[in-house]
Amino acid sequence: MKFKKTEETFFRWLMILSTSVIVAGLLLIISSIIYKGLPALSWEMLSQTPKGGFYFGKEGGILNAIIGSLYLSVGATFLALLIGLPVALYMNIFLKKHNRIVNIIRFFLDLSWGIPSIVYGAFGFTMMIYFGLQSSLLAGMITVSLFIIPIMIRAMDEVLKTVPIGLMEASFSLGSTKSETAFKVFLKQCFTGLVTAILLSFGRAIGDAASVLFTTGYTDNIPQSLGEPTATLPLAIFFQLSSPIPEVKARAYASALVLTVIILIISISARLLSKRYNKHKIKF
Repeated sequence: MKFKKTEETFFRWLMILSTSVIVAGLLLIISSIIYKGLPALSWEMLSQTPKGGFYFGKEGGILNAIIGSLYLSVGATFLALLIGLPVALYMNIFLKKHNRIVNIIRFFLDLSWGIPSIVYGAFGFTMMIYFGLQSSLLAGMITVSLFIIPIMIRAMDEVLKTVPIGLMEASFSLGSTKSETAFKVFLKQCFTGLVTAILLSFGRAIGDAASVLFTTGYTDNIPQSLGEPTATLPLAIFFQLSSPIPEVKARAYASALVLTVIILIISISARLLSKRYNKHKIKF
């Protein structure tokens, strides 16, 4: 009994220590970005595209990178959702009794999740060369969607696994088909968790630089079509930090602050939306 109490105390303090380290690291990162980026942030930087000599400390802003990041991440998340949601539902409803097949699918998804994003970028670049395509917003969307599809499917899969088997059996007993059960029962029951999965995928999409380094390209202009190259905030941060000019480096931290605020706004909006529709969830 004494050993069990000691063990419980040890793991409790270990949990507290781990949580404190994570929270402290997050606060340190955010405070560093705010401290270094806020002085360089201005309305001009948010509302203008780069002018001549912008990367040498001259006039202009990062509007092209802000809009480009939103175009890219929203498009990639939408493409991933078109594939990821049906696959996750299929695994948890149509393949409910085929555990071996589902476990194999989960294994390969976990394997794909662990592949570095630069590998996806290299794959996308190889496909672009093979088909004779140029760096563009569409190429970046496709590459990033391939990168986040395993993340989205596994996150949705873990949410859908929490649905009680009795709820699915009750739906079948009332004459519902598997498709009706998937889209009318499971989606309402897991709406909050599915939104979180989409949010997680969106965060990875908007914050990744490696997968778009060779596929999206970079431009000082706002793209007018899917065939044009586009700038993104992660690449803007990368290029600005590579500059030896202190003013340009400060702009990199300001860009990082903008990226953090965008993700924060989307996170809060998703939480509010999830809370609004949480009333559809059946309580057990």
